Amino acid sequence: MSPVSTRKWQNWAGNQQATPHRVATPRTTDEVAAAVRTAAADGLTVRMTGTGHSFTGAAVAEGVLLKPGGLTAVRSVDTATGLVTVEAGLPLHVLNRTLEEHGLALANMGDIQEQTVAGALQTATHGTGRDAAGLASQVAALELVLADGSTVTCSPDERRELFDAARAGLGALGIVTAITWRTVPAFLLRAQEEAMAWDQVLSRVDELDAANEHFEFYWFPHTERCLTKRNNRVDGPARPVSRFKGWLNDEFLSNSVFGAINQVTHRLPGTVPFINGVSAKALSDRTYSDTSYKVFTSPRTVRFKEQEYAIPREQLVPALRDLRKLYDKKRWRISFPIEVRLLPEEDAWLSMAYGRRTAFIAIHVFHRDPHEEYFQGVEELMNAIGGRPHWGKMHTRDAAYLETVYPRFGEFRALRDELDPDRRFANPYTEQVFGA
Repeated sequence: MSPVSTRKWQNWAGNQQATPHRVATPRTTDEVAAAVRTAAADGLTVRMTGTGHSFTGAAVAEGVLLKPGGLTAVRSVDTATGLVTVEAGLPLHVLNRTLEEHGLALANMGDIQEQTVAGALQTATHGTGRDAAGLASQVAALELVLADGSTVTCSPDERRELFDAARAGLGALGIVTAITWRTVPAFLLRAQEEAMAWDQVLSRVDELDAANEHFEFYWFPHTERCLTKRNNRVDGPARPVSRFKGWLNDEFLSNSVFGAINQVTHRLPGTVPFINGVSAKALSDRTYSDTSYKVFTSPRTVRFKEQEYAIPREQLVPALRDLRKLYDKKRWRISFPIEVRLLPEEDAWLSMAYGRRTAFIAIHVFHRDPHEEYFQGVEELMNAIGGRPHWGKMHTRDAAYLETVYPRFGEFRALRDELDPDRRFANPYTEQVFGA
């Protein structure tokens, strides 16, 4: 194990910090187990961080902070079955390239690939999909170190309850050290990006959802414009965006210019409606095809704070109309677009899409802008319709609320009591969402 360090930790957005008692980088599962046993002997809690892309305190470690950078091995790749086992600290972008080299891919992904595989999984990271669900539905087995220092493997055939609970477990049941993914043959996606009017999107959302493998859209507040994205499988050859256009749209316009815009709106909030109107009118349609993960994911360099809620799919259009009314009522000035994604039901106990077809509504603010009133107002709206907050994105919900929207929540807490009675893996966030 690497030498001990006391370096201060903070997440990507800069809104979560911690100065743990000690820091270490284990390089094997046995070293993780030893670190857990030593933490117990010292009366300390222990957490393994990812890359800090959660906006909540999910990764905060107050006792022992385990860095994931020593656990990045690809243990096995079986191209016949599609089963691929990798260690917890492997970044998603490395996993994607590794799978591509073997003619494999994840069936669905979120829109960034900088997270570690375990960090993304433990917070139930998802993309958008009609048939293919989130990361928690693409796992075949997990290896975990439990609070007593033992190492276990769970799967649909072995310790099924632990498997269903721990796939999206926030590290509260054990430290994930390896994941076996159920992959699919590599495929190309055709991406069609098209600007549409707000009323047109809302009137056609069911049609667009049913007709496309992956559909999502962004509404620009204070405007009538949305950007829709439709991704569907196609045969080759790939027709990717040219290097210049890719840089222009994804690096320059979506990051550099957008970052400059947010510097302006941070100082002059009154300019937001005008600037959003200009940005929305500047939207240009484009169509291209490429390797699946290159279409699913995009670079994100403008720092922001985010809240996302999962609501019953049938509530999406009414919720969006109510949300828009809140903008007028509260006179909010928001520069970031609202993101809407869709997902089929999942069976991991704490997946936000557990047991129901789900729509996700994500809101953002520039990382230097105040968020409290905006996030609270949207949260109250989402809570009134049984919304489930994303585990890695900002919210104020606690165990008393969460047990009303997750059918297996009580069973999860009972399993936590059994496996970690001394709360070796606790931190303030897990105490908030699961109770003490």
